[in-house]
Amino acid sequence: MSLLHASRVISWTLCGVVAGPSVAQVTYPDSPRVDHVDSYHGRNIPDPYRWLEDPDTPEARTWINAQNDVTFGILNGIASRDRIKSRMTELWNYERFGTPFKEGGKYFYTRNDGLQPQSVLYVADSLTAAPRVLLDPNTFSADGTVALTGYAVTEDGRYIAYGVADGGSDWQTWRVRDIATGQDLPDVVNWVKFSGASWTKDGKGFFYSRYDQPGAGADLRTKNEFQKLYYHRLGDDQSRDILIHEQKDQPNWGFGGGVTEDGRYLAISVWWGTRQENDFLYKDLTDPDAKVTNLLTGFTATYDFIGNDGQTFYFSTTNNAPKGRVVAIDLRRPDPASWTEIIPERDENLRGVSYVGGHLFAQYLKDAKSQVRVHDTTGRFVREVVLPGIGSAGGFGGKATDPETFYSFTTYTNPGAIYRYDVTTGKSEVFRKPSFSADLSPYETCQVFYTSKDGTKVPMFITCRKDIELNGSNPTLLYGYGGFNIPMTPGFSPATVVWLEMGGIYAVANLRGGGEYGKEWHEAGIKLKKQNVFDDFIAAAEFLIDEKYTSPKRLAIQGGSNGGLLVGACMTQRPDLFAACIPQVGVLDMLRFASFTIGKAWESDYGSVENKDEFEAMLAYSPYHNAKPGVSYPATLITTGDHDDRVVPAHSFKFAAALQQAQAGDAPVLIRIETRGGHGAGKPTAMVIEERADILGFISWALGMEESAQPPAQKAVN
Repeated sequence: MSLLHASRVISWTLCGVVAGPSVAQVTYPDSPRVDHVDSYHGRNIPDPYRWLEDPDTPEARTWINAQNDVTFGILNGIASRDRIKSRMTELWNYERFGTPFKEGGKYFYTRNDGLQPQSVLYVADSLTAAPRVLLDPNTFSADGTVALTGYAVTEDGRYIAYGVADGGSDWQTWRVRDIATGQDLPDVVNWVKFSGASWTKDGKGFFYSRYDQPGAGADLRTKNEFQKLYYHRLGDDQSRDILIHEQKDQPNWGFGGGVTEDGRYLAISVWWGTRQENDFLYKDLTDPDAKVTNLLTGFTATYDFIGNDGQTFYFSTTNNAPKGRVVAIDLRRPDPASWTEIIPERDENLRGVSYVGGHLFAQYLKDAKSQVRVHDTTGRFVREVVLPGIGSAGGFGGKATDPETFYSFTTYTNPGAIYRYDVTTGKSEVFRKPSFSADLSPYETCQVFYTSKDGTKVPMFITCRKDIELNGSNPTLLYGYGGFNIPMTPGFSPATVVWLEMGGIYAVANLRGGGEYGKEWHEAGIKLKKQNVFDDFIAAAEFLIDEKYTSPKRLAIQGGSNGGLLVGACMTQRPDLFAACIPQVGVLDMLRFASFTIGKAWESDYGSVENKDEFEAMLAYSPYHNAKPGVSYPATLITTGDHDDRVVPAHSFKFAAALQQAQAGDAPVLIRIETRGGHGAGKPTAMVIEERADILGFISWALGMEESAQPPAQKAVN
């Protein structure tokens, strides 16, 4: 294996590339500019590609097809692209498992045999019993683009409610299946988004949240407003579902309803956009006349419901604790003065708490690495979960009476395993562990801390060969996100392994705006402070260059969604610093994001154009508005999906048109548009492999990893 592995690395490093199209042969598709101007606070801002916001017009469809023709014509001409795809397919073909959960005496978990488009949900009568297929989403569609998005099992294990999404959309349709027979009931619940399902204790129905049905043809673009919480009784048509709660004066509030383990209460978390603070309501399900009761209001802190002992509710909260603590609230004495602190705030950032086997499992991040501490319900520390290394742990679900829980663990260089944890003894044992075909021993991950523009220390993970020479010439891929309190923690991907085998360095920067260090770290990278995030990422690139890991000609940057904004902002601010840029499904028009689907929710991180200071800040870094003619931009591959109703593809379309027009250098500006893809969730395996092979092929070309690579320079006059 080691000799075969080595030969692959050499062949990738030394192979040539089919000569790219010449300037005379290929031009960008025509992107007509229209005379559209919007006025903000007395300033007139042109929007010349406004016509690309509707992807279903004949003009837009023609443009999409023409852009794909140019892009795939170039990507398919990269010789190493097929080698990359072949190796990636080989590595992706390994067995993968989801974390099990138990209900009604049965165990449920997902499994993918390797290259299945979607993972399959299995059920087993015990941990040692042979599992059987319960839900196979690979049978839902011919192309594998209909995905299983969520599921909930009744307490007696008789029924499972499950949601599916089509073509990568966030919209879900929920159905109910009889677990014993495998047959679906007639129940169908539509227009669900950003919601799961929660059964009542008697299994006669479930709670869920939905939006009103959008107008014809507008489901992928119209604003998502006025979410409502409903109860669906088995056997009823959806039109008879009972409205539990709505907020008629708050279009951007949403509601997540969950039945407490004892079945007595409906716990309702109220979210407002993507802000971290939430409200909390509850309803007594034992009283038919009970109203929804306000418990925690004002959106002053996060309140994540953990579980309850009768009328005592446990929450993890940032109330008087920016990095999180656990409190108990007695519903009979809910004033803050009567709260009991169970687990005080620590130096580490508290990311989640579960109540299993009479214990509280507190999951922390310590410098973006997992740490799990076990306490009893009085707060007494019991033990720390001994994790198999430095990486990311997830799971630890279950019930208050369960003697066991399950968790996953992974790193950048280890596909990890699923573990069963004995709550009484604290012993972990492997439940399922994949067999991965590549030798990962030559690689290691280290963590460094670098200094950002304003002096802030920022951590970064760097993964590469152990014997790498720091000579400034190593091809390096730098990834980042930096937003919405989401941390970037170690995770495994076969695509990363392929990049490492190609001789690449993989770096992930833990930027401000993320969730690595709690509330203060997050708020240091939002609204008027959003530029800190870009400064952190630019400083990460400069660190990699200064420390001789790489050089600007050998450095690529990549990020998705909010990370796509990150890449777009950094490449327009510092085009000299990078050789290749991959903004994926990015938020790239900062003046228009609130006009579509759930975009209004992002104002908690980005700000609003209605506020002059926030408008000025967003305009200053908006990638679409800062693509300047006459600048030599790095080689760019923008990726999006025409079914993306999270970050609508108009962002990517408009940025691509603007950047193609502005480009003064020879590097290509391409856009790859998946015509049956969305924001990323539920994308079938083959589609993921194709996209990542295209990305790595493009990066290898742009970074000069192909000896005879010819820059596919193109330019059209619009």
